[in-house]
Amino acid sequence: MKHISILVPEGDSSLSNLEATFKMFNMTNSALQRAGKAPMFATHLVGTQKTARSSNGMFNIIPNTTIEDIKKTDLIIIPAIHGDYREVVSKNSALIPWIKTQYRNGAEVASLCIGAFILAGTGLLDGKECATHWLAASEFREMYPKVNLVDDKIITDENGLYTSGGAYSSLNLNLYLVEKFAGREMAVLSSKVFEIDIGRVSQSPFIIFKGQKSHNDKEVLKAQEFIEQNYQDKITVDDLSDKIAVSRRTFERRFKKATSNTVIEYLQRVKVEAAKKELEKGRKTVNEVMYEVGYNDPKAFRDTFKKFTNMTPSKYLIKYSRAVAI
Repeated sequence: MKHISILVPEGDSSLSNLEATFKMFNMTNSALQRAGKAPMFATHLVGTQKTARSSNGMFNIIPNTTIEDIKKTDLIIIPAIHGDYREVVSKNSALIPWIKTQYRNGAEVASLCIGAFILAGTGLLDGKECATHWLAASEFREMYPKVNLVDDKIITDENGLYTSGGAYSSLNLNLYLVEKFAGREMAVLSSKVFEIDIGRVSQSPFIIFKGQKSHNDKEVLKAQEFIEQNYQDKITVDDLSDKIAVSRRTFERRFKKATSNTVIEYLQRVKVEAAKKELEKGRKTVNEVMYEVGYNDPKAFRDTFKKFTNMTPSKYLIKYSRAVAI
Protein backbone atom coordinates (compact mmCIF):
# COMPACT_ATOMS: atom_id res chain seq x y z
CA MET A 1 0.00 0.00 0.00
CA LYS A 2 1.30 3.43 -0.94
CA HIS A 3 1.43 6.02 1.81
CA ILE A 4 0.32 9.43 0.51
CA SER A 5 0.99 12.60 2.50
CA ILE A 6 -1.21 15.49 1.38
CA LEU A 7 0.35 18.51 3.02
CA VAL A 8 -1.75 21.13 4.80
CA PRO A 9 0.69 24.04 4.83
CA GLU A 10 0.58 27.18 6.95
CA GLY A 11 -1.51 29.86 5.24
CA ASP A 12 -4.51 29.95 2.95
CA SER A 13 -4.41 26.50 1.35
CA SER A 14 -6.61 25.58 -1.60
CA LEU A 15 -9.52 23.59 -0.21
CA SER A 16 -10.41 22.38 -3.70
CA ASN A 17 -6.89 20.95 -4.16
CA LEU A 18 -7.02 19.16 -0.81
CA GLU A 19 -10.53 17.77 -1.12
CA ALA A 20 -10.28 16.67 -4.75
CA THR A 21 -6.93 14.95 -4.22
CA PHE A 22 -8.16 13.14 -1.11
CA LYS A 23 -11.36 12.04 -2.88
CA MET A 24 -9.67 10.84 -6.06
CA PHE A 25 -7.21 8.51 -4.33
CA ASN A 26 -9.85 7.18 -1.94
CA MET A 27 -12.33 6.65 -4.78
CA THR A 28 -9.68 4.47 -6.42
CA ASN A 29 -9.49 2.46 -3.18
CA SER A 30 -13.28 2.02 -3.20
CA ALA A 31 -13.29 0.89 -6.84
CA LEU A 32 -10.54 -1.64 -6.14
CA GLN A 33 -12.43 -3.02 -3.13
CA ARG A 34 -15.63 -3.37 -5.17
CA ALA A 35 -13.60 -5.41 -7.65
CA GLY A 36 -12.47 -7.70 -4.83
CA LYS A 37 -8.97 -6.22 -4.68
CA ALA A 38 -7.01 -4.69 -1.83
CA PRO A 39 -6.98 -0.88 -1.49
CA MET A 40 -3.83 0.71 -2.82
CA PHE A 41 -3.51 4.06 -1.01
CA ALA A 42 -3.29 5.17 2.61
CA THR A 43 -4.02 8.89 2.39
CA HIS A 44 -3.28 11.38 5.18
CA LEU A 45 -3.58 15.14 5.67
CA VAL A 46 -0.24 16.19 7.09
CA GLY A 47 0.83 19.42 8.77
CA THR A 48 3.57 20.69 11.03
CA GLN A 49 1.02 20.42 13.86
CA LYS A 50 -2.58 19.29 14.31
CA THR A 51 -4.11 22.75 14.41
CA ALA A 52 -6.76 24.17 12.08
CA ARG A 53 -5.76 26.14 8.99
CA SER A 54 -8.07 28.54 7.24
CA SER A 55 -9.06 28.29 3.57
CA ASN A 56 -10.56 31.36 1.86
CA GLY A 57 -11.33 32.75 5.31
CA MET A 58 -14.42 30.51 5.48
CA PHE A 59 -13.29 26.90 5.99
CA ASN A 60 -11.03 25.22 8.52
CA ILE A 61 -8.76 22.32 7.60
CA ILE A 62 -7.32 20.15 10.35
CA PRO A 63 -4.38 17.80 9.59
CA ASN A 64 -4.83 14.32 11.01
CA THR A 65 -1.10 13.78 11.53
CA THR A 66 2.18 15.70 11.55
CA ILE A 67 5.48 15.52 9.69
CA GLU A 68 7.18 14.39 12.91
CA ASP A 69 4.85 11.40 13.14
CA ILE A 70 5.59 10.28 9.58
CA LYS A 71 8.99 8.67 9.32
CA LYS A 72 8.44 7.25 5.82
CA THR A 73 6.03 8.15 3.04
CA ASP A 74 5.79 7.25 -0.65
CA LEU A 75 4.23 10.36 -2.16
CA ILE A 76 4.02 13.95 -0.90
CA ILE A 77 1.44 16.26 -2.48
CA ILE A 78 1.75 20.03 -2.00
CA PRO A 79 -1.45 22.01 -2.64
CA ALA A 80 -1.71 25.61 -3.81
CA ILE A 81 -1.28 28.18 -1.02
CA HIS A 82 -2.57 31.67 -1.76
CA GLY A 83 -0.93 34.94 -0.77
CA ASP A 84 2.45 36.59 -1.19
CA TYR A 85 4.69 33.87 -2.62
CA ARG A 86 7.78 34.75 -0.59
CA GLU A 87 5.74 34.83 2.62
CA VAL A 88 4.16 31.49 1.77
CA VAL A 89 7.58 29.86 1.35
CA SER A 90 8.91 31.54 4.50
CA LYS A 91 5.93 30.49 6.64
CA ASN A 92 6.40 26.88 5.50
CA SER A 93 10.17 26.68 5.91
CA ALA A 94 9.71 23.85 8.43
CA LEU A 95 8.38 21.63 5.63
CA ILE A 96 11.47 22.06 3.45
CA PRO A 97 13.95 19.76 5.28
CA TRP A 98 11.25 17.12 5.80
CA ILE A 99 10.37 17.07 2.08
CA LYS A 100 14.06 16.83 1.14
CA THR A 101 14.69 14.01 3.61
CA GLN A 102 11.66 12.04 2.43
CA TYR A 103 12.73 12.50 -1.21
CA ARG A 104 16.25 11.26 -0.44
CA ASN A 105 14.64 8.25 1.23
CA GLY A 106 12.67 7.37 -1.90
CA ALA A 107 9.48 9.41 -1.69
CA GLU A 108 8.11 11.17 -4.77
CA VAL A 109 6.83 14.74 -4.55
CA ALA A 110 4.04 16.48 -6.47
CA SER A 111 3.04 20.14 -6.41
CA LEU A 112 -0.37 21.43 -7.47
CA CYS A 113 -0.62 24.83 -9.13
CA ILE A 114 1.30 27.47 -7.10
CA GLY A 115 2.29 24.81 -4.59
CA ALA A 116 5.30 24.71 -6.94
CA PHE A 117 6.77 27.64 -5.01
CA ILE A 118 7.22 25.45 -1.93
CA LEU A 119 8.58 22.53 -3.95
CA ALA A 120 11.04 24.85 -5.73
CA GLY A 121 12.04 26.20 -2.32
CA THR A 122 13.56 22.79 -1.53
CA GLY A 123 16.04 23.14 -4.40
CA LEU A 124 14.94 19.76 -5.76
CA LEU A 125 13.62 21.37 -8.96
CA ASP A 126 16.87 23.14 -9.85
CA GLY A 127 17.76 22.27 -13.45
CA LYS A 128 14.43 20.48 -13.94
CA GLU A 129 11.16 21.34 -15.66
CA CYS A 130 8.31 22.76 -13.62
CA ALA A 131 4.73 23.87 -14.30
CA THR A 132 2.69 26.31 -12.24
CA HIS A 133 -0.17 28.73 -12.79
CA TRP A 134 0.64 30.99 -15.76
CA LEU A 135 -0.35 34.04 -13.68
CA ALA A 136 2.56 33.32 -11.33
CA ALA A 137 5.17 32.70 -14.04
CA SER A 138 7.05 36.01 -13.74
CA GLU A 139 7.32 35.82 -9.95
CA PHE A 140 8.35 32.18 -10.13
CA ARG A 141 11.16 32.90 -12.60
CA GLU A 142 12.37 35.76 -10.44
CA MET A 143 12.45 33.65 -7.28
CA TYR A 144 13.76 30.45 -8.87
CA PRO A 145 15.96 31.24 -11.89
CA LYS A 146 17.60 27.79 -11.74
CA VAL A 147 14.28 26.02 -12.43
CA ASN A 148 13.15 25.49 -16.03
CA LEU A 149 9.61 26.85 -15.87
CA VAL A 150 7.45 25.53 -18.72
CA ASP A 151 4.37 27.67 -18.33
CA ASP A 152 2.50 26.05 -21.23
CA LYS A 153 2.42 22.52 -19.76
CA ILE A 154 -0.27 20.95 -17.61
CA ILE A 155 2.04 18.31 -16.11
CA THR A 156 5.76 17.71 -15.67
CA ASP A 157 7.33 14.46 -14.51
CA GLU A 158 11.06 14.30 -13.83
CA ASN A 159 13.00 12.11 -11.40
CA GLY A 160 10.05 11.48 -9.11
CA LEU A 161 9.05 15.14 -9.03
CA TYR A 162 5.68 16.12 -10.49
CA THR A 163 4.17 19.55 -11.03
CA SER A 164 0.91 20.79 -12.51
CA GLY A 165 -0.31 23.97 -14.14
CA GLY A 166 -2.88 26.39 -12.81
CA ALA A 167 -6.03 25.86 -10.78
CA TYR A 168 -8.05 22.76 -11.71
CA SER A 169 -5.33 21.31 -13.92
CA SER A 170 -4.29 19.75 -10.61
CA LEU A 171 -7.02 17.21 -11.34
CA ASN A 172 -5.09 16.13 -14.43
CA LEU A 173 -1.98 15.52 -12.34
CA ASN A 174 -4.04 13.50 -9.87
CA LEU A 175 -5.33 11.41 -12.78
CA TYR A 176 -1.78 11.00 -14.05
CA LEU A 177 -0.67 9.71 -10.65
CA VAL A 178 -3.66 7.37 -10.35
CA GLU A 179 -2.78 5.93 -13.76
CA LYS A 180 0.89 5.57 -12.85
CA PHE A 181 0.20 3.72 -9.59
CA ALA A 182 -3.14 2.00 -10.20
CA GLY A 183 -3.27 1.59 -13.97
CA ARG A 184 -5.06 3.03 -16.98
CA GLU A 185 -8.40 1.43 -16.15
CA MET A 186 -8.58 3.20 -12.78
CA ALA A 187 -7.55 6.51 -14.36
CA VAL A 188 -10.25 6.27 -17.01
CA LEU A 189 -12.82 5.42 -14.33
CA SER A 190 -11.72 8.45 -12.27
CA SER A 191 -11.89 10.70 -15.33
CA LYS A 192 -15.49 9.60 -15.90
CA VAL A 193 -16.58 9.88 -12.28
CA PHE A 194 -15.04 13.33 -11.81
CA GLU A 195 -15.72 14.37 -15.44
CA ILE A 196 -12.13 15.35 -16.20
CA ASP A 197 -10.62 15.47 -19.70
CA ILE A 198 -7.95 12.79 -19.34
CA GLY A 199 -6.16 13.91 -22.51
CA ARG A 200 -5.53 17.55 -21.57
CA VAL A 201 -1.79 18.31 -21.64
CA SER A 202 -1.52 22.06 -22.19
CA GLN A 203 -2.69 25.18 -20.38
CA SER A 204 -1.72 27.36 -23.35
CA PRO A 205 -5.32 28.19 -24.39
CA PHE A 206 -5.94 29.73 -20.97
CA ILE A 207 -2.89 31.97 -20.80
CA ILE A 208 -3.64 35.69 -20.96
CA PHE A 209 -0.49 37.44 -22.12
CA LYS A 210 -0.06 40.76 -20.32
CA GLY A 211 3.61 41.33 -21.06
CA GLN A 212 6.45 40.71 -18.63
CA LYS A 213 7.02 44.15 -17.11
CA SER A 214 8.20 43.38 -13.60
CA HIS A 215 11.70 44.60 -14.39
CA ASN A 216 13.57 47.91 -14.16
CA ASP A 217 14.97 48.27 -17.68
CA LYS A 218 13.33 51.53 -18.81
CA GLU A 219 14.48 51.23 -22.43
CA VAL A 220 13.04 47.72 -22.73
CA LEU A 221 9.77 48.94 -21.18
CA LYS A 222 9.69 51.69 -23.79
CA ALA A 223 10.12 49.08 -26.54
CA GLN A 224 7.39 46.87 -25.03
CA GLU A 225 4.95 49.77 -24.92
CA PHE A 226 5.72 50.64 -28.54
CA ILE A 227 5.09 47.04 -29.62
CA GLU A 228 1.78 46.89 -27.75
CA GLN A 229 0.58 50.17 -29.25
CA ASN A 230 1.69 49.41 -32.83
CA TYR A 231 1.51 45.61 -33.18
CA GLN A 232 -0.65 45.91 -36.34
CA ASP A 233 2.26 47.55 -38.17
CA LYS A 234 5.43 45.98 -39.47
CA ILE A 235 7.97 46.31 -36.66
CA THR A 236 11.57 45.15 -36.96
CA VAL A 237 14.20 44.58 -34.30
CA ASP A 238 16.33 47.26 -35.94
CA ASP A 239 13.46 49.75 -35.68
CA LEU A 240 13.13 49.09 -31.97
CA SER A 241 16.86 49.21 -31.20
CA ASP A 242 17.12 52.51 -33.11
CA LYS A 243 14.16 53.88 -31.15
CA ILE A 244 15.88 53.34 -27.81
CA ALA A 245 19.33 54.18 -29.20
CA VAL A 246 21.25 50.98 -28.41
CA SER A 247 22.90 48.44 -30.68
CA ARG A 248 20.76 45.57 -31.96
CA ARG A 249 22.84 42.95 -30.15
CA THR A 250 22.66 44.80 -26.83
CA PHE A 251 18.94 45.43 -27.24
CA GLU A 252 18.17 41.77 -27.98
CA ARG A 253 20.22 40.62 -24.99
CA ARG A 254 18.59 43.10 -22.61
CA PHE A 255 15.08 42.37 -23.94
CA LYS A 256 15.46 38.61 -23.43
CA LYS A 257 16.90 39.09 -19.95
CA ALA A 258 14.07 41.45 -18.91
CA THR A 259 11.08 39.63 -20.45
CA SER A 260 12.22 36.00 -20.89
CA ASN A 261 11.12 36.37 -24.54
CA THR A 262 13.04 37.27 -27.66
CA VAL A 263 11.82 40.46 -29.35
CA ILE A 264 10.15 38.45 -32.13
CA GLU A 265 8.44 36.11 -29.62
CA TYR A 266 7.13 39.10 -27.70
CA LEU A 267 5.73 40.71 -30.83
CA GLN A 268 4.11 37.41 -31.83
CA ARG A 269 2.56 36.97 -28.39
CA VAL A 270 1.11 40.49 -28.40
CA LYS A 271 -0.43 39.85 -31.85
CA VAL A 272 -1.83 36.48 -30.77
CA GLU A 273 -3.31 37.94 -27.58
CA ALA A 274 -5.02 40.66 -29.62
CA ALA A 275 -6.31 38.01 -32.03
CA LYS A 276 -7.66 35.89 -29.16
CA LYS A 277 -9.67 38.82 -27.81
CA GLU A 278 -11.21 39.51 -31.22
CA LEU A 279 -12.00 35.84 -31.83
CA GLU A 280 -13.68 35.62 -28.42
CA LYS A 281 -16.08 38.39 -29.45
CA GLY A 282 -17.18 36.23 -32.38
CA ARG A 283 -17.96 39.16 -34.66
CA LYS A 284 -15.22 38.64 -37.25
CA THR A 285 -13.89 35.78 -39.36
CA VAL A 286 -10.46 34.31 -38.76
CA ASN A 287 -9.14 36.06 -41.88
CA GLU A 288 -10.50 39.41 -40.76
CA VAL A 289 -8.81 39.02 -37.40
CA MET A 290 -5.60 37.88 -39.10
CA TYR A 291 -5.38 41.07 -41.17
CA GLU A 292 -6.35 43.22 -38.19
CA VAL A 293 -3.41 42.03 -36.08
CA GLY A 294 -0.91 42.50 -38.90
CA TYR A 295 -0.63 39.13 -40.64
CA ASN A 296 -1.10 38.58 -44.40
CA ASP A 297 -0.13 34.91 -44.67
CA PRO A 298 -2.82 32.51 -43.32
CA LYS A 299 -0.29 29.72 -42.71
CA ALA A 300 2.08 31.99 -40.79
CA PHE A 301 -0.82 33.29 -38.68
CA ARG A 302 -2.17 29.79 -38.02
CA ASP A 303 1.26 28.40 -37.08
CA THR A 304 2.07 31.31 -34.76
CA PHE A 305 -1.35 31.21 -33.12
CA LYS A 306 -1.06 27.47 -32.51
CA LYS A 307 2.45 27.87 -31.12
CA PHE A 308 1.13 29.97 -28.23
CA THR A 309 -2.36 28.54 -27.72
CA ASN A 310 -1.95 24.90 -28.74
CA MET A 311 -4.95 25.20 -31.07
CA THR A 312 -5.72 26.75 -34.44
CA PRO A 313 -7.53 30.12 -34.72
CA SER A 314 -10.60 28.32 -36.14
CA LYS A 315 -10.80 25.92 -33.19
CA TYR A 316 -10.26 28.78 -30.77
CA LEU A 317 -13.11 30.70 -32.37
CA ILE A 318 -15.44 27.71 -32.07
CA LYS A 319 -14.50 27.01 -28.46
CA TYR A 320 -14.39 30.50 -26.97
CA SER A 321 -16.51 32.76 -29.17
CA ARG A 322 -19.40 34.48 -27.41
CA ALA A 323 -21.40 34.14 -30.62
CA VAL A 324 -21.36 30.34 -30.44
CA ALA A 325 -21.38 29.95 -26.67
CA ILE A 326 -24.34 28.06 -25.18
